[in-house]
Amino acid sequence: MTERGTSAKPSTAERPAAQLVAERPTPGTPRPYEFPAFERHQLANGMNLLVVPMPGRPLISASLVLRNGAADEKPAEGGATVLAARALPEGTESYNAIELVEASERLGAALHAEAGWDATTAGVEVPAERLEPALELLAELVGRPTFPTGEVDRLREERLNDLLQARADPRRRVEEAFAETIFSGGSPYHRPSGGLPETVETLTPDVLRRAYRRGINPPLMTLVVGGDLSGQDVPSIANRLFGEWLPLPGSAAPTPVEATPADSERVIRLVHRPGSVQSEIRIGHVGLPRKVPDFHAVSVMSTILGGLFNSRLNMNLREEKGYAYGAHAGFDMRRAAGPFAARAAVNTEVTVPAIHEILRELGRMRDEPVTAAELAAGREFLVGVFPLRFETPGPVVGTLSGVVIHELPDDELSRYRPAIDAVAVDDVQRVAREHIDVDRAAIVLVGDADKIGSELEGAGLGSVEIVRDANGNTRRG
Repeated sequence: MTERGTSAKPSTAERPAAQLVAERPTPGTPRPYEFPAFERHQLANGMNLLVVPMPGRPLISASLVLRNGAADEKPAEGGATVLAARALPEGTESYNAIELVEASERLGAALHAEAGWDATTAGVEVPAERLEPALELLAELVGRPTFPTGEVDRLREERLNDLLQARADPRRRVEEAFAETIFSGGSPYHRPSGGLPETVETLTPDVLRRAYRRGINPPLMTLVVGGDLSGQDVPSIANRLFGEWLPLPGSAAPTPVEATPADSERVIRLVHRPGSVQSEIRIGHVGLPRKVPDFHAVSVMSTILGGLFNSRLNMNLREEKGYAYGAHAGFDMRRAAGPFAARAAVNTEVTVPAIHEILRELGRMRDEPVTAAELAAGREFLVGVFPLRFETPGPVVGTLSGVVIHELPDDELSRYRPAIDAVAVDDVQRVAREHIDVDRAAIVLVGDADKIGSELEGAGLGSVEIVRDANGNTRRG
């Protein structure tokens, strides 16, 4: 019953469908947002310091960036940089691994270190009132590591086991096969950043020390500190802890990275996985570096193509055809040109039709202008999600570390949203035509070759190479 003088609102089940649709919320105007301003300083030894005041954020994040990544290592030592970063917390001149954890826990801090293609970073998160002792631990971690033999042996075995697991995981296996296919053998991107079994098994503490020392050159290093820094003289603290560091023997500047394509024509490669009920598909080629003038237009184009739920690829393969739970596409931008790939996992029986649909969408992206609605959706998503990434100091510090690594201008983040908003329909089609090459896009799959090999060979896509065992033996169709 309803009270006298009031009227009952019909339940959802009683209201017309048209009314429900009409009442669905629509995107609003993005709120104004300014990326946190930061201050640049230089320590006595030339090390760079970025200080990001973020009032009201009492959990401080600090990251020390070394311009030393997996792309800089010798091919025979593949995986050394990643393993060296993992080994940093395993022991220093003053602490063993357990003591270092205990020391950080007493401060309520979390230490970490990692390496990727372009850089090595070591960082700490800590309450503001304990920032200085936490930075002392960070200086100990990076400045005085010992690479204990027992810990290095354990980490090396863990990595070798992980590589074995990757061979059994179709998603990781197809990513590895895709990189091997599109990049020439002379490119570090031809292999995983963590190395291959034949290189990882040779890694010793001495090899890791060499990889680590390559990045210890203060003028090429940057410390980024963000959070509520009220009352703290961060430049003075940093100068005391890091300002007297000197370049270590073997340190070096980042080297130019070779990222040449392996082929100038389409390659089709099928990695046989007996009994697989799905096929993992990757279609693409060598893409773009991060420092590229078309970055914002490419970001919008990639979002429309394969970055949203209602992207062209996802609407086709998932919503219209029912081939996949999801389909995605985008550029992995590194110091040099990383891969561009369209990605999907489909049921085995629709593998070839799915490939045709992906190629059709890549071609349509080049040939047909996006609609006003597609452009608006892509821009609104990128503009709207941007502030959500930076609610805490950690992501702010991490993103500024990327600005440092890629040598981007200081206003890169403050102009991001206006630059995305300025992307027009013509810009999207232009960058698609310039940066997506359907004719030379490699097609790499992991699936059951006995079920799809013949159909794939007869699909008119090109000659098919089938990898039938773990040793890489192939049969060319």
